[in-house]
Amino acid sequence: MRPVVPSSSAAVSPADLVREFHLAFGLDTRSTPAEVSPKLAAHRGELLAEEAAEVAEVAVTGPLDRLAHELADVVYVAYGTALVHGIDLDAVIAEIHRANMTKLGPDGLVARRADGKVLKGDHYRAPDVGAVLRRQGWNAGER
Repeated sequence: MRPVVPSSSAAVSPADLVREFHLAFGLDTRSTPAEVSPKLAAHRGELLAEEAAEVAEVAVTGPLDRLAHELADVVYVAYGTALVHGIDLDAVIAEIHRANMTKLGPDGLVARRADGKVLKGDHYRAPDVGAVLRRQGWNAGER
């Protein structure tokens, strides 16, 4: 297998890089969304929790290069978890982004909580992740 090498004009999705890793190391991959065994689901959850805890720690203690490393690990494990479930995470992220952008009102004003979190306004339209997964071949009735 030839490694995925980004050209200077096109970025490579994390999905492609993580797929290469999973294939090279004989890890689970699926091409259509599907439930996985409870054991595998729990394992993926543990991996994500471990990486998120490392981010939470170094976000406070630093240094910045370690934070960048741990953030990348979270993304890598999240993409791996999506791959194990057969989810095209790039498409899901695009749908989440579409929904998040509707938090901006037509007047250009942003509603924020006291801590700065952007709030959903009257024009907010929730993401339809189920529709994204159905376009990827998911049948919600299958286990």
